[in-house]
Amino acid sequence: MESRGALPPRGRQVLIFFVWLGLCQAGSESVRYSMAEETEIGSFVANLARDLGVGVDELSSREARVVSDDNENHLRLDPLTGDLLLNEKLDREELCGTSEPCVLPFQVLLKNPLQFFRAELHIKDINDHSPTFLDKEILVKISENTAIGTTFLMESAQDLDIGTNCLQNYTISPNSHFYINIRDSGDGKIYPELVLHRALDHEEEPELKLTLTAVDGGAPPLSGTTLVLIKVLDINDNSPEFAENLYEVQVPEDTDVGSRIITLSAKDIDAGSFGKISYTLFHASEDVRKTFEINPVTGEVGLKSHLDFEVIQSYTITTQATDGGGLSGKCTLVIKVLDVNDNPPEVTISSITNSIPENTPETLVAIFSVRDPDSGDNGRMVCSIQDDLPFLLKPTFKNFYTLVTDGALDREARAEYNITITVSDLGTPRLTTRHHVAVQVSDVNDNAPAFSQAAYTLLVRENNSPGLLIGSVSASDRDAGANAQVTYSLLPPPQQPDVAALVSVHADSGQLYALRALDYEALRAFEFGVRAADRGSPALSSEARVRVQLLDANDHAPAVLYPPANGSAACPELVPRAADAGYLVTKVVAVDGDAGQNAWLSFELLKATEPGLFGVWAHSGEVRTARPLSERDAPRQRLLVLVRDHGEPPLSASVTLHVLLVDGFSQPYLALPEAAAAAEAARPDSLTVQLVVALAAVSSLLVLSVLALVAARLCGGGGGGVGAGCAVGGGGGGAGAEGRFPGPLLDVSGGGTLSHSYQYEVRLTGDAGTGEFKFMKPISPNLQVSDVGRNIEESENFRNSFGFNIQ
Repeated sequence: MESRGALPPRGRQVLIFFVWLGLCQAGSESVRYSMAEETEIGSFVANLARDLGVGVDELSSREARVVSDDNENHLRLDPLTGDLLLNEKLDREELCGTSEPCVLPFQVLLKNPLQFFRAELHIKDINDHSPTFLDKEILVKISENTAIGTTFLMESAQDLDIGTNCLQNYTISPNSHFYINIRDSGDGKIYPELVLHRALDHEEEPELKLTLTAVDGGAPPLSGTTLVLIKVLDINDNSPEFAENLYEVQVPEDTDVGSRIITLSAKDIDAGSFGKISYTLFHASEDVRKTFEINPVTGEVGLKSHLDFEVIQSYTITTQATDGGGLSGKCTLVIKVLDVNDNPPEVTISSITNSIPENTPETLVAIFSVRDPDSGDNGRMVCSIQDDLPFLLKPTFKNFYTLVTDGALDREARAEYNITITVSDLGTPRLTTRHHVAVQVSDVNDNAPAFSQAAYTLLVRENNSPGLLIGSVSASDRDAGANAQVTYSLLPPPQQPDVAALVSVHADSGQLYALRALDYEALRAFEFGVRAADRGSPALSSEARVRVQLLDANDHAPAVLYPPANGSAACPELVPRAADAGYLVTKVVAVDGDAGQNAWLSFELLKATEPGLFGVWAHSGEVRTARPLSERDAPRQRLLVLVRDHGEPPLSASVTLHVLLVDGFSQPYLALPEAAAAAEAARPDSLTVQLVVALAAVSSLLVLSVLALVAARLCGGGGGGVGAGCAVGGGGGGAGAEGRFPGPLLDVSGGGTLSHSYQYEVRLTGDAGTGEFKFMKPISPNLQVSDVGRNIEESENFRNSFGFNIQ
């Protein structure tokens, strides 16, 4: 590497002309560096961190990259030091050929924010190539009568180096006939000319062998040699002549090998062998000789190998026509290679991001460059992506593009995008290159869990086992990963009842379990809330209501309220023997703590003293006579009634009824065998006496009330006066004695419970002369002894007036 001014220890020189590049499309002046070719790999070129004015950490954090225009990795950046190092040995002749200067453009790419810095690496030539002659032997035919001072152009040597290292001089081996004259072609190349300074004599010396040496200007200089064979010919005084000194032809680069390019023709007016012309390519470079050939007899120039416009755009060939006497004529052939669209565009990805978060607008996805080595429209390119994708292509610097998102992405709507970058040139036909970029959209916790339904209803049968699975709730989250992992929990108190003591929810599955046995009779239904939360940050949640409806189980047997289980013997049911079929004896009252079908009760008479005498209504529990009573029926009847629910299995209870058949309500009823012993030891005001007295008292009051009502009607309906309308006697009963009173005329009932009250229904008939009382339930079980006489007296008055017999 060259040094200028104060040289650093490693003998390097850095030429820096530096201005910050603006974002994307801002232009700037390039930074220039120089380096000698064939420098070892890893050699230091420059410190980019210092030259760009950024720290080493910033270079690393901004993902600094070095991108060459030819997409080759000639250079590399050390991220630890910020040094720009050689990644390979550079051969100036291979990279640039004979072009000067040899420049490798490259860009330094920084991200976040996106910046481009242009730079150039100038490759300095070293003297690493010796001049070489393509022909190991040069044949020159010279007529013996050639005049002194005549010059003969020699084949030039080839030196791939440039500048002072290229070919600088030619020398000829010492001889008495020739010397070398250096000729400048005007394009920086020199050609040797062999100058005759002493006449030749074919008879004296028909052939000369000289050594031509080519020397370059390197330090130390390198050289190459070739043998010059001079044949002295007899006199030939006419040289061949071409019709034109310059020929131009245009050849498409896709011309087939072997095709004819042009036919050159020269004329020589000499006769014999001196008039026969042979054609050769003169001063032809190695590229020309590999690519073209000329027929030495016809002068037809043909294509020997494929043309490539991107490598060489034109060839300049000197063609020589030589006659049999050694005289020659020359012309110049210029072959211009026409570009055809034979190179598709090239896409080079400099940076790519395969995963981008959702809900983030204008996110950088990729940075890439495009190039087409063709020229004109064949090298102009159009870059595009699919129209239906939320992405944009933005041109930035030179042929660089950035691929960014066009707005925020939604992973739940689409989690992956396959982007096809299409680059087409404008040639005919168009060539297209496609590059596929797969972009994954990473999830952001932007969706709360959603329950499958807003409210759940669970049916649970009571008396369940603790830990029973009673149902489940389900919520789904449209997010992914941890953002979609749902956990369930009961809503915190206060709640009535304490739901946490009744049910629990599995945090992961949403299954609901009963923590203890539930009782339908204590709690028929309850509600609670369940929260579903994801594991995102921050976590999102939603709620649902759960109603647990208990189903009844048949776990309660019927309970008999009336008659009481311990009071049937002491309080028998009294039935007059005059009762007709269907007479209501009593009603069994029972309840069931269950509900629905489990609480539907049916009544059944299991056992009776006299089967067929009594019957029980299955649905009401009413005990009625099945037929009229007779004198043959036992006065004491014992009935066993079964009360059964409709559960599965059914549960039941039974009660025993004691029925006493009496001739009238005034007749003291016979004590039951079970109560006989108790009656003997009872006080004079025993229960039986009290019932009889109470019955007599109530009957007396009822009769008096009925009499008063009848008298009032009779008095109000008669037209002859009070005496006529109110007369009640044996023969003048009038209207009151002719027809029956309406059915149930009067009900007298007392307050209290079933076991402490009775109800009477009084029906009076005028033709029978008797009174009928239907006993329903006791009014009062206890009467004062002092009222007994008065009640009996009232009962006698009632009997005497209407003829009722309650004996």
